Amino acid sequence: MDLDLIRRLSIPAETKVVLCVLDGLGGLAGPRGRTELESANIRHLDRLAREGAVGLTIPVAPGVTPGSGPGHMALFGLDPLVYDVGRGVLEATGIDFPLGPHDLAARANFCTVDGDGLITDRRAGRVATEITAEICAQLREIKLPGVEVFVEPVREHRFVLVLRGEGLAEELSETDPQREGVTVPPVEALAPSAQRTADLANQFVAEARKLIGGRAQANHLTLRGWAHRPDLPQLPELWKLRAAACAIYPMYRGLARLVGMDTLDAGTNLESQFAALKQHWNDYDFFFVHYKYTDSAGEDGDFDRKVRAIEDFDACLPALLDLRPDVLLVGGDHSTPAVLASHSWHPVPVLMSGRTVRADAQHRFNETECAEGGLGIFPAKELLPQAFAHAGRLTKYGA
Repeated sequence: MDLDLIRRLSIPAETKVVLCVLDGLGGLAGPRGRTELESANIRHLDRLAREGAVGLTIPVAPGVTPGSGPGHMALFGLDPLVYDVGRGVLEATGIDFPLGPHDLAARANFCTVDGDGLITDRRAGRVATEITAEICAQLREIKLPGVEVFVEPVREHRFVLVLRGEGLAEELSETDPQREGVTVPPVEALAPSAQRTADLANQFVAEARKLIGGRAQANHLTLRGWAHRPDLPQLPELWKLRAAACAIYPMYRGLARLVGMDTLDAGTNLESQFAALKQHWNDYDFFFVHYKYTDSAGEDGDFDRKVRAIEDFDACLPALLDLRPDVLLVGGDHSTPAVLASHSWHPVPVLMSGRTVRADAQHRFNETECAEGGLGIFPAKELLPQAFAHAGRLTKYGA
């Protein structure tokens, strides 16, 4: 949908819409010939599939493997090819870092390298957040010419690097090779105007190695997602509603804030997330719930853990269903098949449940049945308009 058309047709209503995003939901057949969803015991999700409609979403474009940022932009109804948000901005806003007009942010990971500089663990064993905070405190000692340097912990092995100063360019290469057994490459300028910024970034990495290179774990770092804060359409203004996010991981809280959502205190697990929804049920019209553990298990290549993560979500679902949302969406921002141990280009299962949703002939929530579902196979950016139509939040077009 054209955003100007949404502004013209959207109307307030006394209805509640909930979007549950199981990060990296889609999968591929594993050791027993079934996907993670097909292997999981998910009686509540299967019941919703029987009563509602299912389909598959394409996050960005056919054959394109999305990052989490583009995948969520699409689920928020925004074209990810138009509204591209750098990972650094997402992480920074997720921890409430006040990004200014001259700030350049990067998402950073601590990694572990051996004596030859070869990566042995891209995520440094997912070190505890407390350890990351201690290392970040060390890195704040680094001084760079002509810029201010901010180093802020995020969660586990992740942290944010922000450079503040005039003339900083975001056209920089990423230094995470996405595999182990290789060295961390330097930051390269992707445009002549970015060479000074690339030099500053490489100087930071060199100084960081002097400080942490002697550690047995988390002794190096990678940088990606260089970006300035973008100007994005705001969901409350577009849809004439009150929107809230219930997410634990900072990046997804940042995503929500960038499109105008309030962020609720979500606690530390799914039970506390659904409790927060119940507490604020009368305060908002649209809720975004993010669930990370399907993706982290998939990225670790742990098929059985991803199955358990899906089952854990299903087991908690009655707490949400008791709130009786008018429209409930359950889907994912991308696929992360455990057999690939990475994001993939595969379309993502989605279900829609609600009083005005036409039930299709499918009975289970998995990739095979979703491929035959009544929602069809469609761009993820078209999901939210359908949900708001079912919630009575889009008026008629034309006479």
